[in-house]
Amino acid sequence: MKFGVIIYSTDAELVYNAFRLANFSLKEGDQVKVFLLASGVEYESLNTQKFNIIELAQNLLDEGGEILACGTCLNLRKQDSTDLCPISNMKVLYELINDCDKTVTF
Repeated sequence: MKFGVIIYSTDAELVYNAFRLANFSLKEGDQVKVFLLASGVEYESLNTQKFNIIELAQNLLDEGGEILACGTCLNLRKQDSTDLCPISNMKVLYELINDCDKTVTF
């Protein structure tokens, strides 16, 4: 199954659980894409010892998942693209939603 996860929150526990679900889905054999939208592009700053979000994001990439980030949202926050938050656009978000069998938002 193609599984899309859209993250638009800065609640650390919520983002942590979104990445946990994304990683679990990969282990179940699904193709997984995470799209960071709005304040979701700030997720790297939410990393703590309790919520190891960056480790989960890196695991997702290492296991074949994909992470994409809204370029406009990054620009509004004066953030640069990173390996864990690569710039993308609305066309790619549209294609993700259109192509995925299931899409969830956090």
